[in-house]
Amino acid sequence: MPSPSSTRLEALRALLTDEGLDGLIIPHSDEFLGEYTPACAERLAWLTGFTGSAGSAVVLQNHAAVFSDGRYTTQLEQQVDGACWQRLHSQQTPPATWLADTAGPGARIGYDPRVMSQAELRPFTTLDGVTLVATPTNPIDTLWTDRPALPNGPAFIHPLNHAGESSASKRARIAQALRACGQDAAVLSDSASIAWLLNIRGSDIPCTPVVLAFALIHADASADLFIAPGKIPPPVRDWLGADIRQHDPADMEQILAGLSGRTVGVDPASNAVWFAQCLNSHGATVRETPDPCLLPKACKNEVEQAGMRSAHLRDGVALCRFLHWLDTDGRNTTELQAAATLDAFRAEDPGYVEESFPAISGAGPNGAIIHYRVTPQSDHRLEENEVYLIDSGGQYPEGTTDVTRTVWTGPGPAPAGLKEVFTRVLKGNIRLGQARFPAGTAGFALDALARYALWQAGLDYDHGTGHGVGSFLSVHEGPARIAKSPVAVALQDGMVLSNEPGFYKPGAYGIRLETLLLVRPARPPAAPPGQVPDSTRQFLEFETLTLAPFDRRLIDTAALGPEDTALLDTYHARILQLIGPHLPQDARKWLEGACLPLNMA
Repeated sequence: MPSPSSTRLEALRALLTDEGLDGLIIPHSDEFLGEYTPACAERLAWLTGFTGSAGSAVVLQNHAAVFSDGRYTTQLEQQVDGACWQRLHSQQTPPATWLADTAGPGARIGYDPRVMSQAELRPFTTLDGVTLVATPTNPIDTLWTDRPALPNGPAFIHPLNHAGESSASKRARIAQALRACGQDAAVLSDSASIAWLLNIRGSDIPCTPVVLAFALIHADASADLFIAPGKIPPPVRDWLGADIRQHDPADMEQILAGLSGRTVGVDPASNAVWFAQCLNSHGATVRETPDPCLLPKACKNEVEQAGMRSAHLRDGVALCRFLHWLDTDGRNTTELQAAATLDAFRAEDPGYVEESFPAISGAGPNGAIIHYRVTPQSDHRLEENEVYLIDSGGQYPEGTTDVTRTVWTGPGPAPAGLKEVFTRVLKGNIRLGQARFPAGTAGFALDALARYALWQAGLDYDHGTGHGVGSFLSVHEGPARIAKSPVAVALQDGMVLSNEPGFYKPGAYGIRLETLLLVRPARPPAAPPGQVPDSTRQFLEFETLTLAPFDRRLIDTAALGPEDTALLDTYHARILQLIGPHLPQDARKWLEGACLPLNMA
């Protein structure tokens, strides 16, 4: 019997033939180009079966391929039918390269300009012998007869005691930046940017508290908000104020046409290419510029920083209760039960909203799948003497968390080779967390600190070391990151980034140790005797926000070394001091043991 993917692929090919097309590009993204999409926009998953948050596909009449990065190599193999799809690593074989090598001369390749950015489309525009055709509607939507409805949850107010700055103040800052670079307006497609700018939140995206909307921010600090009718209740309408004009999304092209003769910023990465095409067709001047909210949103103000500390304290209580449970009553649990138990501990906090992403709960070989998503079919029971990895996070009104801990299930001792690798990962986490660096340093300049100990043993991991994290927004936030790739965005005061080195042995285990770091001004170091400290250069450092102990059963103290051991002991003492008073007696006693200095039994 043909697989659902095979049947849908053949139906799509027939539709493309009727439309005079030889192929179609299918990105993962929706109209808002976010990492996470509502069920109604999971077109790539519907067609291919691949549910990862990063990927794309290209369909031709006789060939088809699905692409994703190194995080999803195993997931591609498991989810995508190899009988009808090639499964390719997008960095080794980019989609545009595959299309150039596979499509025949004169091929007409369709794409939906509403779900592809200019940056994503650009590699295809340079292909010889290929004609790109913007489709008036998305062909997948024609075939997807039981497609879920658009989400219709209402927006709600994100108050100043969490936001720390009024929308009027934020809009004035953005407007000043627009005027400084000669722009009359800028298009906003990122729902997180709109939520930050207008101090509203919502529930349209699982795990990400935003409402789906588009906006125009103008140089006079006013804004046009394009959002489905009924999603702005009267109290929110009053909160937005008269400078925010609300429109039905169906009126967006008409409003854009009114910008004829104006200069409008369009982010080639975060705005669908349709915006530039529409503006150009109506006589506006399009300027490719980054989303003007990205950098201000990433630099949390003092209220947001305090909120992140508060969220991590509350989250740390749930994490430590979970780790205690896992070490006692949870020894015979499964991956699904463990993830549900951690979520239940978080939910006991009255301020907890939801997970910040679906938990990655992987035992034994499942932990080696970097973005493993446990299902009832794959649910693995935690066995004795194996490695268990739990990567999860929470959304709280004052902040967003993301943490990974890797533990040994016992009761026997962990193998020496496993402890050596775990300790090398731990050293990377400690060394990066302790970094002090000049202002203006980009994340790629620090990435090697997290990998150094692994590299010395010929080991590495195939993902970035750190991503930005929002304030009651997306758990993955730009524009800064810590990774090998040279993203030239400097780390700045107030940014929150993850610190998550790891190692993955396919078929055996995965190790990842993740904490969140707040960038802050560095305290001046003491000058050497007889020297005057250099006060002309500003330095930055990290404050570790996450409060959860590392599993001492997996640590080789001799390999960790005295300096890193002292740093880890200090971190564990801080956890005990801050988390201990909030725990039940049995969990506190467990935490006391988990946070003992490493040279003590």
